[in-house]
Amino acid sequence: MLATSVTSKGQITIPKEIRQKLGICKGSKFEAVIVDDHIELYPTTKIHDVACSGYGLLNSKRTSVPADFDPATIVSDD
Repeated sequence: MLATSVTSKGQITIPKEIRQKLGICKGSKFEAVIVDDHIELYPTTKIHDVACSGYGLLNSKRTSVPADFDPATIVSDD
């Protein structure tokens, strides 16, 4: 069992290992149900309903360069 805590805003963090295994990412929606003395979470969105393709990638402030860019094209023959 993996432990987590509740923030002052009432939020919890789902451990990374669980998120990866179940395909949970930013924007995933859940339904919370109280069952006896515990809480059960049920996903209300399917994995493919939420865009996860960029999960874990870093954003860059650099301008993008096409994959087929040839730096020799910017060298002038002058």
